[in-house]
Amino acid sequence: MASDSDDILARANEIMVRTSERYRSVSARGRAHKRQDLMSRLKRMVVSAALVIVGAAVFGFIQPLGTTGLLIVMGLLFACLIFAFLPTTPTVTPARLNETDLKALPLKTEIWLESQRKALPAPAVPILDAIGNRLETLAPQLARLNPQEPAALEVRRLLSDHLPELVTGYQSIPAPLRSQPRNGRVPDAQLVEGLSVIEQEIATMTQQLASGDLDKLAAHNRYLELKYQEAKELGE
Repeated sequence: MASDSDDILARANEIMVRTSERYRSVSARGRAHKRQDLMSRLKRMVVSAALVIVGAAVFGFIQPLGTTGLLIVMGLLFACLIFAFLPTTPTVTPARLNETDLKALPLKTEIWLESQRKALPAPAVPILDAIGNRLETLAPQLARLNPQEPAALEVRRLLSDHLPELVTGYQSIPAPLRSQPRNGRVPDAQLVEGLSVIEQEIATMTQQLASGDLDKLAAHNRYLELKYQEAKELGE
């Protein structure tokens, strides 16, 4: 029994190491989102504080503020400080992903994955980065896709159902058991395998959508060639 467990763990480690080596590209979009959110909060705080100070200065020219007025100004400035700690965008949850517009779904999915990064094993992190890169490529294509088309429904099912269910299902397993064999599988390795499959599926969907665009372009080019030939024959 111990030998079987050792074999399973060895295969799991091999899979995770191989997968980690496969994804070397690191997406900085998650960090960019955080910086953008931080800058938005700081800007909101500075603007609010400036309005309070200007308002207090204008009021002070008309009537002395006095002790009560100063306390009110200080209270308002403190309230402005709170703006720096309030996020500018709502927290993304699996439930919100289901309600997200198709065009915004890749970005929201990436933001949600970024928030789950610390709760996932280290070998899964490079795959999250790879998925982020795939989503960045997929986003412009979804912007031109009818949300009711079968391809759009498949993308939504993958990003708002399959992917969150995989991650939350893993997180529901107690941490001490995630690296132990369970029903012949190691949860850590199973998560890595599942994320890898999803990353490849996103790549396949992206290629399929791109090939559809290329087919349209090829058809348009053939149409232009036909019209050019007709014009050429007409001039003869």
